[in-house]
Amino acid sequence: RCKNLSVSFWNSYWMLPSDVCGVNCFWEAAFRYNYMKTCPSEKMHLAVVACGERLEETVTMLRSAVIFSIKPLQFHIFAEDQLHESFKDILDDFPHDGRVNYTLYPITFPTESAAEWKKLFKPCASQRLFLPLILKNVDSLLYVDTDILFLRPVDDIWSFLGKFNSTQIAAMAPEHEEPRIGWYNRFARHPYYGVTGINSGVMLMNMTRIRRKYFKNDMTPVRLQWGEILMPLLKKYKLNITWGDQDLLNIMFFHNPESLYVFPCQWNYRPDHCIYGSNCKEAEEEGIFILHGNRGVYHDDKQPTFRAVYEAIKNYSFEDDLVHALLQPLELELRKTMHTYCGRVYKVFIKQLTKSVRDLYARRSKGR
Repeated sequence: RCKNLSVSFWNSYWMLPSDVCGVNCFWEAAFRYNYMKTCPSEKMHLAVVACGERLEETVTMLRSAVIFSIKPLQFHIFAEDQLHESFKDILDDFPHDGRVNYTLYPITFPTESAAEWKKLFKPCASQRLFLPLILKNVDSLLYVDTDILFLRPVDDIWSFLGKFNSTQIAAMAPEHEEPRIGWYNRFARHPYYGVTGINSGVMLMNMTRIRRKYFKNDMTPVRLQWGEILMPLLKKYKLNITWGDQDLLNIMFFHNPESLYVFPCQWNYRPDHCIYGSNCKEAEEEGIFILHGNRGVYHDDKQPTFRAVYEAIKNYSFEDDLVHALLQPLELELRKTMHTYCGRVYKVFIKQLTKSVRDLYARRSKGR
């Protein structure tokens, strides 16, 4: 019923005049509200892969997801065995209220090529490629890197599943907005999606469609399914790829562009969007929705704006008042970063977060 609702609504939504932003924005907001209200018990499935020293970062990401989300969350956490007990100890203390559940999984790759997949790019990163094959009973999934922070409800990005047309199976954001600083268009030695490639740190997937699809490719005239295409792609391109599994996804969607829905940049906002000057217009207008602290910026002093947001969410206690314990101290810290390019636009880091806090308190007030 929920899927039928989303499909029928968006079919009507896209018939509205595209040049009337006010109308379209109004209906988009109305759809998201009604979708959440009509499907309150629908679980949102979120997956992450944690290896090495990524425990704290992963927990902070999960914390940000719990703070604002409306519908129930099911976490699928793929982690090295030595991290499992620590995850259990921490997550069992999360304020569940019946809305949050988690499952821990070991890191697993196809037996015959496990060593090769595990060493591709960062340890365990390519695990994400096998999620549709491992989580066979999960229809849709949001995969995120450990260095992601949600600044608005997960529900909002989850609702994009209702925007997929009949051929789209996944959604990601561009790797760059500005081709002059793009990596793929300047250095890639393999095919990539679009003008600047795509970033796989935030990847929304209709996994039922992924498992059913036969993919065009440049290895054989015969189309291959997801489980059949991964190893041949790796064998062909392993000497030409730099970013591992993300490069393989770029190659796949280069040959199957009709299968990808592209998010605007504020759904995967990274240092490249501000360290050379602000180049994500959507974030300038609406704020950052999902913050992606790649390049290790949460843990060094190179980009203090990113680190300030990370530290604020990491140190926030669920029982504390969000305004006084999170928003106000964070804004003071962000003001101290104005000597950097990202700091000059620090308001985009707090604009959506402020709205999310306001909306959360409004929901709580109505629920009394």
